[in-house]
Amino acid sequence: MKIVILDRKTLGKDISMEIFSKFGTVVSYDVTKENETKERIKDADIILTNKVYVGKNELENSKVKLICITATGTNNVDLSYAKESNIEVKNVAGYSTSSVVQLAFSMIFYFVQKLNYYKKYVDEQNWQKSDTFTHIDMPFYELDGKKVGIIGLGEIGRDFAKKALVFDCEVFYFSTSGQNQNSSYKSLSLEDLLKTCDIISIHAPLNEKTKDLLKYKELSLLKEGAILLNLGRGGIINEADLSKILDEKEIFCGLDVVGKEPIEENNPLLKVKNKQRLLLTPHIAWASIEARNRLIEKVALNIENFLKK
Repeated sequence: MKIVILDRKTLGKDISMEIFSKFGTVVSYDVTKENETKERIKDADIILTNKVYVGKNELENSKVKLICITATGTNNVDLSYAKESNIEVKNVAGYSTSSVVQLAFSMIFYFVQKLNYYKKYVDEQNWQKSDTFTHIDMPFYELDGKKVGIIGLGEIGRDFAKKALVFDCEVFYFSTSGQNQNSSYKSLSLEDLLKTCDIISIHAPLNEKTKDLLKYKELSLLKEGAILLNLGRGGIINEADLSKILDEKEIFCGLDVVGKEPIEENNPLLKVKNKQRLLLTPHIAWASIEARNRLIEKVALNIENFLKK
C-alpha cells in the first residue's frame, strides 16, 4: 500500500509516524497547497489529511481507497463524491477531550487570577521595591460558587462541566441543537445563560444553527466581568462584534479558534485596544502530546480495520 500524509506539519514533529510503515510505503509532505493535492495523491491507496481539502477534482482518476482524517471534523472532504466512488472516509473522535478542557481552564485561571498582571509586576522588578510583603492592587476572584454556562453539551462540554463541579461551580447549559435533554445540569435559554453566567464556554460545532450565534446583541447581554471562551469552532462568535464590545464593556474573552485560520492580518480581533481582555491562542486546544499520540493510534486502527475487510 502507498500511504500519503498531506499535512504532516500539523501533527507536530514530536509525534512519530513510524506506526504507519507496517501498512506499506509512507510518503510524507509537511504542507500541501491546493494546486499540489491532485498530483500527490493520484497513486496513493490511503491518504491522511488534517486540513487539506480533498474533493472530486483531487480524487478523480486516483487510486485512493481510504481517506483518513487526522481530526474529528469531516468538512475538508467531499463526502458525497467519496461515497459515489466507493472511497471510505474515516475520522477520529474523542481523542482530545482532556486537552481541550485543560486549555479552557487555563484560560479561566489566566483571567480570574489576573496572572498576566502579576507576572508583569514581578518581571518589571516592582516586587523588590515594595514596602509590604504583598501586592494585591489587581483584585482577583475564586471560582467557588460561580455560575458556569456551557454552549454545546457534547463529550467535551460534559467533561468541562464535570471539572467545573470540582471547583464548586454551578453548571448550566444551552443546547445548540435543541435535542440535548441532559438531566445532570439545568438547561437555560441562550439569553438567560448569557445574562446570568459568570463564565461561558463554547464547545459546539459550526453549522447553520451556530454560525454567528453570538453577535453584538447577544454579547451585550454578558455581565460586567464575565469570561467568554470559544474552544469550539471559529464563526460561532461574530468577530467584528466581539472586537467592538471588548473595547466598550469590561468582559474577558479567550479564543482558541477564529473564522479563518491562520488568523488574517486584518482580523478585527488583532485591533482590540483593551488587549488585557482578550487571550488568543493559535488553535492548540486539541494538541497535547497525549492527545496527538491517541490521534495517531486511532488513525492506525482505522487503517488496520479497513485492511481487514
